[in-house]
Amino acid sequence: MTQSYVSIQGVSKRFGLFSALTHISIDIAKNEFVCLLGPSGCGKTTLLRMIAGLEQPTTGRMMIGNREITSLPPSQRNIAMMFQSYALFPNLTAAQNIAFGLEQKKLSRREIAAKVEEALEMVDLSHAADKYPSQLSGGQQQRIALARAISLSPDVLLLDEPLSALDAKVRQKLRLEIRRLHETFGMTTVMVTHDQDEALTMADKIVVMNHGEVMQVGTPQAIYNRPATPFVADFIGAINFIRRGSSDPASSGGGELFAIRPENLRLLTQESDDGIGATVREIEFRGAFYRLYLDWLDGGRKDERLLLDLPAGEASKLDIRREQKVWLELPADHLLRFERDEAAAATEQGWCP
Repeated sequence: MTQSYVSIQGVSKRFGLFSALTHISIDIAKNEFVCLLGPSGCGKTTLLRMIAGLEQPTTGRMMIGNREITSLPPSQRNIAMMFQSYALFPNLTAAQNIAFGLEQKKLSRREIAAKVEEALEMVDLSHAADKYPSQLSGGQQQRIALARAISLSPDVLLLDEPLSALDAKVRQKLRLEIRRLHETFGMTTVMVTHDQDEALTMADKIVVMNHGEVMQVGTPQAIYNRPATPFVADFIGAINFIRRGSSDPASSGGGELFAIRPENLRLLTQESDDGIGATVREIEFRGAFYRLYLDWLDGGRKDERLLLDLPAGEASKLDIRREQKVWLELPADHLLRFERDEAAAATEQGWCP
C-alpha cells in the first residue's frame, strides 16, 4: 500500500446553514498527480483552498508528511497555488513576477536570478523575460504563472482550473506541459477541474465529487471502466443507460439499471436473433469517429436514445445513413450493472431514463 503524503481526514466545511463539504477523507501519495473532478458547486475549489490555508475546515484535520497543517497560515505550509486567473502582477515583467515569491523567501539576488532563469527556461519563455502580462498570450501567461509556482519548490502544487480560459488547441498542448513539469520536478500536485478530458489525460488518481461529497476515488482507467455509481458513469464520458427488470438488458420491466459506453456497442447491419433492433436518427462526424444517435425499434422504449461511436473508416465502409435500421449487440463484458437503490437515485437526479 502506497504511503500517504497529503492526508485529508474527515474534513467538513459549513458556511452558515450551507454544507460545502461533508466528511471528506482523501489520501494522496508523494509525487502523485490528483485531479478533483466534479460539476460547478460540488466543493472541489473549497477543498483546494482549505489545503492552501485560504479557508479553515469546520471539522477534520489535514496533514502533509508527518506535519499537521490544519491551523497553519498559508505562509507556513510551503504550498504554491496557481489560480484560475493566473494572478500575475500587471506592472511587473514576466521575470519580476517569478522573482516576487522568491524575494519573500529572503533569498540572495544571485539565487533569485538563477531560479528565475531556470524557471523561464523550463517553460520555454526565456525570450519573454522582460515582457509584461499584457504583452503575453493567454497560454504564455499561464506558463509564467506555472513557472512562478514551481520556482518556489513547494511541497504541494495546487492548480485551480488552470486551463479553463484557454482555447482548445493551447489547452491540449499545456496539458502535456504541466504533466511533463510535474514528472520532471517530482511534485505532489492537486488540480481542480470540471473537464473530464483533463482529468483522464493528466491524473494519476481522480477524486470525483458531487454535492460536497466524494463519489469515487481511483485511477482514470478504473473511474472510466468501473464507475461506482450512475452519477460517476454519466459524468465521466458519454454512456447509455438502460433500465430493465432482469439480468437481460433487452427485457421489459423496471428496477435495475444497466449502462454501456458508446464505443462498446457492436453494430450489425443485418438482422440478427441475438441483436436489438434500432433506427439511426442522427449522425455526427467527430474526426476519428462518427457518433450515431439511435432509437429502439421497440416502441415501448422511445425515451431511451442510444449513442454509438463508430470508427470513421468502419462507418464509411458500412455507408451508414439516417433512418437506416440496424441491430446492436451489448457485449456482457462491457455491460455495467447498478443495484436498485443506485437506479432509484439516478432517476431522482435525472441522470437516466
